[in-house]
Amino acid sequence: MPLDFATARRTMVEQQVRPWDVLDPRVLATIGGLHREDFVGTRHRKLAYADIELPLEHGESMLKPIIEGRILQALDLAPEHDVLEVGTGSGYLTACLAQLTRAVLSIDVHNDFIERARVRLESISSTCVRLQTADALSFDPGRQFDAVAITGAVATVPTRFLDWVRPGGRMFVIRGAAPAQEAVLLTRLQNGAGWSEESLFETDVAYLQGAAPIHRFVL
Repeated sequence: MPLDFATARRTMVEQQVRPWDVLDPRVLATIGGLHREDFVGTRHRKLAYADIELPLEHGESMLKPIIEGRILQALDLAPEHDVLEVGTGSGYLTACLAQLTRAVLSIDVHNDFIERARVRLESISSTCVRLQTADALSFDPGRQFDAVAITGAVATVPTRFLDWVRPGGRMFVIRGAAPAQEAVLLTRLQNGAGWSEESLFETDVAYLQGAAPIHRFVL
């Protein structure tokens, strides 16, 4: 008997995402409307709405739905916002960002992720997304954004990441040492001279390529 994806989608929203303090109606409607199974590899389609990370190539993984929901809610997105996503992955969160904002630039170090996401996003007519193969640790977009979503962990937040956020803008990032990383929301003050910080939750996700802690041997 084929899986009822519509029921699985509603169950994910009501039993996973909403109970994890994701209450923004726009976010819930976006997650409840997008077909997550279309962004999952064929072997894992039946697990598209499970409360687990799903494997991707290159040792990467698709974030749990609850974390994706918290990212979208924390960034407090508006229809006029420009967004930068670091770590395109499957393209699912990219699609969510595109439904909630004016324009999305999404980068990933893996070109095959970019090309696959391009096909998936075109299939649902996500026309406000620009995809680019790039290494976040050397990337220079040449401009700033209202919101920045970093979908992989970093040991510490690189200064260049902070430069991407315009005054009054926000960045979601997971930082620290596994297995007790901290998801935080960084908000740039309107005068651009400082930041406010909100701790959101603890988690353990894969690091961005090149952003893991450097382990030093002590004699």
